[in-house]
Amino acid sequence: MNLPTLRQLHYLTTVIETMHFGQAAERCFVTQSTLSAGIQDLEELLGVRLLERTNRKVMATPLGLEISSRAQHILSLSADLVDTAKSESTPLTGRIRIGVIPSISPFLLPKALPIIRQKLVNLELILIEDQSERLLQQLGAGDIDVAILAFPFDIKAFKHKLFAEEQFWVALPKSHPLTEQKEIHAQQLPTSELLLLSEGHCLREHALSACDLPTTTQRVSVQGTSLYTLIEMVAGGLGITLIPQMALNSDMVSHAEISLRPLVNNSKQAMRQLGLVWRPSYTRTETLQQLSHYFSQALQP
Repeated sequence: MNLPTLRQLHYLTTVIETMHFGQAAERCFVTQSTLSAGIQDLEELLGVRLLERTNRKVMATPLGLEISSRAQHILSLSADLVDTAKSESTPLTGRIRIGVIPSISPFLLPKALPIIRQKLVNLELILIEDQSERLLQQLGAGDIDVAILAFPFDIKAFKHKLFAEEQFWVALPKSHPLTEQKEIHAQQLPTSELLLLSEGHCLREHALSACDLPTTTQRVSVQGTSLYTLIEMVAGGLGITLIPQMALNSDMVSHAEISLRPLVNNSKQAMRQLGLVWRPSYTRTETLQQLSHYFSQALQP
């Protein structure tokens, strides 16, 4: 019986992810004609239509989506097979691809990477920054090995290990009346002034959760695409925002003309958790254990 090749499956999943033959071909490092021929061969082999093609766009058939989902699982298992073989002979060496969300990467990595490079000298880290949902998609497809995410977050069937938790702080214009308080209770926040990241950033949901506010709370007229943008808006007197503790000593915060106060909710600190996420089939547990330890160490006072 003829079986699909991993290359054909990779072509299919990439096209369905990008919904564009040209972009998919670039990601697969092949010509568009090669990629198109590979998918046509796959369709002939399976005897089904996986994609609907027009002059302007490409769409996946319902069966194409189902097969693509299973193909991602097969590709991730094949990637893990290679990693398992390598780690058996040389643990704590080789390459590991780490995805990290934008609200963590600029604050954690500069502290953690020097430690990791000193302690794990034979480990090569490949870093990819993206939003949580897209990192989970890449994790499922085997494009990355582990992701650093903030919790709570639905990681579906993936495994995870928490390595830290941190408090939320309120960033205020220096002239704001709430600066007279040593700490700010979530119930005291003027939601009409609250600045948040745009949809898709988990920091937005975590900030709302820390305040027990509905996810629909948002100043539609003023939204930020990065934490740096929000800080500049606060400094300009456009509102207030919430920032994680790991950002307090960063240049973007320490040099900004703002005031900071700890946020409490129901007399407790408003927190978020940080952790590693990986596929159940990924077996480099010793490497993950070491990384978790050094990430936690980097965030210690």
